[in-house]
Amino acid sequence: MHVDTTRSKHPESGRKPLRKRLRKLCTAIYFQVIVGIAVGILVGRFWPHFGESLKPLGDVFISMIKMLVAPIIFITVVLGICGAQSLRKVGRVGLKALIWFEIGTTLALVFGLVVGNIVKPGSGINADTASLNTGQISHYTSGGEDVSTFSGFLSHLVPTSAVGAFADGNILQVLFLAVFFGIAMTLLGKKVEPVKSFLDNVGQIFFRILNMVMRFAPIGAFGAMSYTIATYGLGSIAQLGSLIACMYATAILFVLLVLGSATRLSGLSIFRLLRYIRQELLIGFGTASSESVLPQLMRKLEHLGISRSTVGLTVPSGYSFNLDGTAIYLTLASLFIAQATNTHLPLAAQISLLVLLVLTSKGGAGVAGAVLFTLAATLEAHAVIPVAGLALILGIDRFLNEARTLTNIVGNTVASVVVARWDKDLDVARARRVLRENDQPSLDDLGGIAGTAESPASPAIAAK
Repeated sequence: MHVDTTRSKHPESGRKPLRKRLRKLCTAIYFQVIVGIAVGILVGRFWPHFGESLKPLGDVFISMIKMLVAPIIFITVVLGICGAQSLRKVGRVGLKALIWFEIGTTLALVFGLVVGNIVKPGSGINADTASLNTGQISHYTSGGEDVSTFSGFLSHLVPTSAVGAFADGNILQVLFLAVFFGIAMTLLGKKVEPVKSFLDNVGQIFFRILNMVMRFAPIGAFGAMSYTIATYGLGSIAQLGSLIACMYATAILFVLLVLGSATRLSGLSIFRLLRYIRQELLIGFGTASSESVLPQLMRKLEHLGISRSTVGLTVPSGYSFNLDGTAIYLTLASLFIAQATNTHLPLAAQISLLVLLVLTSKGGAGVAGAVLFTLAATLEAHAVIPVAGLALILGIDRFLNEARTLTNIVGNTVASVVVARWDKDLDVARARRVLRENDQPSLDDLGGIAGTAESPASPAIAAK
């Protein structure tokens, strides 16, 4: 009789792979971010005073990312344009990106409007606008025009100085400057090869700094979540839970149905794409800022098989023109305020609101807070829904912002995939392989991404 003695001879054989997997899991940034978020919720809930004091942890992490965003965008876009086959391609990609941005955000606005009419999250609240504390919203109603109207948007598009664009950290202004800089370098040809080499080396330095900064992501998520829960409390979620649940459900449906369909038409799976960017989604959720993941999102899209020129044009511009989560929020919040204040909103008024939001929603920035200026300015211009109703949602805006942030990140990721596939600039076979194997570019490879303009593949990918 044969006896299998393999297990008895090697009692540790089954434990080593398990130990190795656990060690790999614990050292993964996304897992550390999950732990940071979970611990932050507990600290904010049970030790609120201590949780409020942890706000600087989240702020400092976001500030460290922001100090890298402008130079990384500038270098990536400039080298991408220089590495493009022609300036005609740059213009073609830019035009296709704007077309998709308009389609995507308009669908998001309509999606929010339809769901808001079906679910009616504000029904039954019966808020009296005369009794609302409008002092809380004066900050947004007095300054909203600067960031939300089309004229205000255009006036802030061009930086007053080249240095000012970087000093203010205005993504759109940096992109504006980078496009002209890249076009000028392309026209000058071989004369500026030393400049390209210099920018390439500087880019590697900034990506290496990003490598170091990303190690603090779990601490930043922990501090930001502790402050959020301690300051706003779980009670505010219970009070206006219908709007929060509606916002998250609508965002999930939009991602799966609309963005999922677009991803499928591009030849990829939305579920695998979400798994691929899960680390960026977790960091965005913990910090409530999509800007905190912009550099590494661009890196991952290049790693996926999209050329630098396409990534450099679609992702940064998407932070002002392609805010799907913000668009959903604007229509849902508007309907919620109308329903909560018993304001009759006929179909004609809803259509006029939608048209107005198509314009004003393009002026928001991919950071927390700007959307409230946009919403206040839109309601004032619409003159049907009482602006005072904005006070109803101020207390839960931070929780709604997480949903906006996650949807904006996914929306910009899908936009790059769609535009790249539309322009035949996506290596579909490679993208499918990367997503199937969940082949994540390691933080140690950050410097290497900056090394080539049109061939971002790491040696590991290229060898497969």
